[in-house]
Amino acid sequence: MHVGEDLVVLGVLFVIAYVLGRAGKLIGLPAIPIYMLVGLIASPHSHFFPLNFQSADVELVAVFGLILLLFSLGLEFDQDEFYGNIGALLVSGGTRILINIGVGFALGMWIGWGTREALIIAGMTATSSSAIVTKLLIELRRLANRETPAILGIMVLEDVFIAMYLAIVSVILGGKTDPWAIVAQLAISFTFLIVMFAIARWGGRVVSRLVQTKDDELFTILFFGLAVAFGGLGELLGVSDAIGAFLIGLVLGATRFRGRIEQFSLPLRDVFGAFFFLNFGLALDVSTFGGVLFPVAVAVVMTLVVNTLGGQLIAWQNKLTPAEGINASAMLQNRGEFALILATLAVGAGLDARLTPFAGLYVLCMAVIGPILAVNSEALGRFLFRQRKKAAPVERDRMRAEGIALLEAATAGEAPGGTDHDDDKGLLGPAATRDRRDTRPYDQTLPHDPVAEQAAQQSDQIFDRKRDPEY
Repeated sequence: MHVGEDLVVLGVLFVIAYVLGRAGKLIGLPAIPIYMLVGLIASPHSHFFPLNFQSADVELVAVFGLILLLFSLGLEFDQDEFYGNIGALLVSGGTRILINIGVGFALGMWIGWGTREALIIAGMTATSSSAIVTKLLIELRRLANRETPAILGIMVLEDVFIAMYLAIVSVILGGKTDPWAIVAQLAISFTFLIVMFAIARWGGRVVSRLVQTKDDELFTILFFGLAVAFGGLGELLGVSDAIGAFLIGLVLGATRFRGRIEQFSLPLRDVFGAFFFLNFGLALDVSTFGGVLFPVAVAVVMTLVVNTLGGQLIAWQNKLTPAEGINASAMLQNRGEFALILATLAVGAGLDARLTPFAGLYVLCMAVIGPILAVNSEALGRFLFRQRKKAAPVERDRMRAEGIALLEAATAGEAPGGTDHDDDKGLLGPAATRDRRDTRPYDQTLPHDPVAEQAAQQSDQIFDRKRDPEY
């Protein structure tokens, strides 16, 4: 097709995505599966539309979408929370991966397509989709939730696992027997991860000076270029482009320009992210789904059950409530790009051709079911655990709460029969009220109360606080 026809088709597809997205919002369906379904409808394999629109036409733009999604995840990553709970995250994330990969391998052996095919199926069911989970956390505004640091930490561990798993599977499928090649690849991958995490942890001020510029246009070009460049570097080093983008986002998120980068990257992320999920749907072929319906149905049920129970395990390991465990499990139900990568490797190695439609239908089902569960997980948690644990009250600022308690203790000790100014006590403080009511010394008006005296002193000091010069 000519460029003009490509642009018309793309424009129509995004308008369709808008219409279906508005309809989906009425039933609580996020935009992610909508973009995938629109891509499936427009796929040249589906023949629903008289179009010849290929996945390759938007492949590079889709890669930008994946990079910006993971870049945004890196920006939002709470390093203090992660490092403060790294032990629990290693245990919970590692346990989750082992359970999922073990159950997935057993499923693959039960399907009976072969041992190497079972290894591929185990990888498909083992990890969540970083792109979909990232989009859901942002879209549902759950980045500040208590379970989110655990989710993000588990995703990082899963991404490291993916890098290791791909290296091992590539050797197995390729027939290589040199263990030193595997060791060298893993060493390079881990070195890259450690260096970037170290820069993000201790090099924020230095990086701030390097990326400083007042020109908004040049600033946008800079962080976009860094995200793309480190995505490519991650791919070259064997940790995937998504991990490279995540790591540079982590580094830039540690600078004082984090808020400014988020402001400019938000619209870019949303637009390019839509291309990523649209391209995912374009690659699916509906005609091949019939032969794998039953194995996919079993895989979907297995994933839902194992990950729902795993969410409670995550909650117990990270000292979260059962309701927050439901939120975590719903987010981590999604499966995505890693399953398709494994299917592509398997087909290239001459494995069972049914792995491709299995991966496509399995991911499509989980990409629809997962977001629906995530949207309704908070309501489901309140319904299931409403009798076990009441909703926790909103935590007030500690200093403000102490001040209020002390002032209440002070005013509670006053003699009855106050003056017309008694209504002002909460605003002016006990010392001001005392002075207007009686000019006698304090210890002659009221009995000496250490708590009241401390409250009076703190109420006077409140107005003397100075702002931190750093801000």
